[in-house]
Amino acid sequence: MSGHSKWATTKHKKAAIDAKRGKLFAKLIKNIEVAARNGGADLAGNPTLFDAVQKAKKSSVPNDNIERAVKRGGGLDGGAVDYQTIMYEGYAQGGVALLIECLTDNRNRAASEVRVAVTRNGGSMADPGSVAFNFSRRGVVEVLASEADEDAILEATLDAGAEEVRLSGETYEVLSEATDLVAVRTALQEAGIDYESAESSFVPNLEVPLDADTARKVFNLIDALEDCDDVQNVYSNADVSDEVLAALEAED
Repeated sequence: MSGHSKWATTKHKKAAIDAKRGKLFAKLIKNIEVAARNGGADLAGNPTLFDAVQKAKKSSVPNDNIERAVKRGGGLDGGAVDYQTIMYEGYAQGGVALLIECLTDNRNRAASEVRVAVTRNGGSMADPGSVAFNFSRRGVVEVLASEADEDAILEATLDAGAEEVRLSGETYEVLSEATDLVAVRTALQEAGIDYESAESSFVPNLEVPLDADTARKVFNLIDALEDCDDVQNVYSNADVSDEVLAALEAED
């Protein structure tokens, strides 16, 4: 996952593609609607909604769009859509495990889109439970390396429940138990350290190292999945070194 995250960031810097941006906005808006529906439209009393809104703002989603999503999700304008979360499991090249999280109002459409994206790009679907055991639900807060160093982040968050701080490209990932996510995020705020995103995520327990050829194929598969309208997140246990990423960038 971390390898793909770094690769996606690199590609985004090279070219902000309107279609990709539109899909990202749609996914972020959907997250806001669901968070508001599940926990209410009050940001102060709904930390999941607060984090969803913050992530959307960091991604430059217009404030009007955010406000409308909060109202729709909170039932304040009567236009909320009943989304359901579905998790699919699969394998990419090199034995890489995939968890594919969908947020959809049409289960059949989501299943079809995911299956086509996986099989057309050299992967395979897996039975429920055959992949999920490779991952643990964790709290993940991302902080730009330019914002603070590892020691400052650890000092600010250790007492709040942070278990690990690791560098992924130009971003530090602060890992904690999922239940400590809000406390860790709040501790960073109180220390004056700005964060990029804070969310509950699936983190691999054991990663699979990939060479450049396999990494390219895995990234293409994940990109195809992320292009699906109903796919919100794709988690993998791919481990891609900085050297392999540099080789892929040189080819681009």
